[in-house]
Amino acid sequence: MEITKIHDLYFKEYVSKKEIASIVTELAVQVKNDLPENEVPLFIGILNGCFIFASDFMRAFKGDCEVSFVKLASYEGTSSTDKVKKLIGVNENLEGRTVIILEDVIDTGNTLQEIYEIFKSKNLKELKIATLFFKPDVYRKELPIDYIGKSIPDSFIIGYGLDYNGYGRNMPAVYQLTTQPKMKNIVLFGPPGAGKGTQASILKEKYNLIHISTGDVFRFNIKNATELGLLAKKYIDAGELVPDKVTISMLQDEVERHIDASGFIFDGFPRTESQAVALEKFLAEKGEKINGMIALEVQEDLLVNRILERGKTSGRSDDTDESKIRNRFNEYNTKTAILKDFYREKGNYHGVDGVGTIEQITERLSNIFDNL
Repeated sequence: MEITKIHDLYFKEYVSKKEIASIVTELAVQVKNDLPENEVPLFIGILNGCFIFASDFMRAFKGDCEVSFVKLASYEGTSSTDKVKKLIGVNENLEGRTVIILEDVIDTGNTLQEIYEIFKSKNLKELKIATLFFKPDVYRKELPIDYIGKSIPDSFIIGYGLDYNGYGRNMPAVYQLTTQPKMKNIVLFGPPGAGKGTQASILKEKYNLIHISTGDVFRFNIKNATELGLLAKKYIDAGELVPDKVTISMLQDEVERHIDASGFIFDGFPRTESQAVALEKFLAEKGEKINGMIALEVQEDLLVNRILERGKTSGRSDDTDESKIRNRFNEYNTKTAILKDFYREKGNYHGVDGVGTIEQITERLSNIFDNL
């Protein structure tokens, strides 16, 4: 689940790509099972919104069929109007045919009523209606809806062919209108020794944000013997990795402790793609999102030397053994660094040169913070 901005509005994921695929397949099976053997139906898609639904429905339909499209318009901005434009399309001879209208969403039913009346005069054998989404709270007509994929409340949705002023049709999931996020939430990234902790301490004061360090959260929960802390300690004592579910629950609890925060700097979390997905879902449920992932980028050899130098005074044994340091980088590069691609695909990735004085690096980071 995630929050995305289209034009001036914000939307959160409402129906996932996976759920949509399941709904479409189930609709196609229902329609096929209700048809007489050897019946070749004609599916009529209602443009513009249903073109993706119709395409996936046709692939899921196991049998001979034909497809055509008609076009009318009933949406202006985010509300449905009573003005329906003229029908365009359908040149086939429909007499004696079984016609099934495919709609992406049915709300008031005004568009559907006009289409239905037109097709009723074509001497059809049978006329049925199948819709991916149905809004029963605002449906005003007496027309029967033969196949309903999912009934939903009367909220504005986009994605999977549905748009907001022309944008959003190509989004694979369906998104629901939501409020504008009020927090600034940053994932601060970087390999061992890059200086994330130092910069996070500076930036949290500068931007009035809460700094959440995975290490600090673990230590707090273990020290205070919380339920999650005891569970995490059990895995740690056994030499096992703490499961994502436990780590995510700890971070969620930490966020909930700061309900009035202006935002968060996540340091050391997420570490895996599954953690990143869970974080986005958790924030979206609160009407919030990750504004950006900012990564300090420093050459590995330079960082190895920096850590070895730090090891002379840090008291950490793993700061004095180069092979252990290299292993930490290997862990970072093979597991955590893959998140760069995750956030890059969302347009949220920002790389920052991590070489320089603390003040210089803070300035580079601030330039990005100010524009998020």
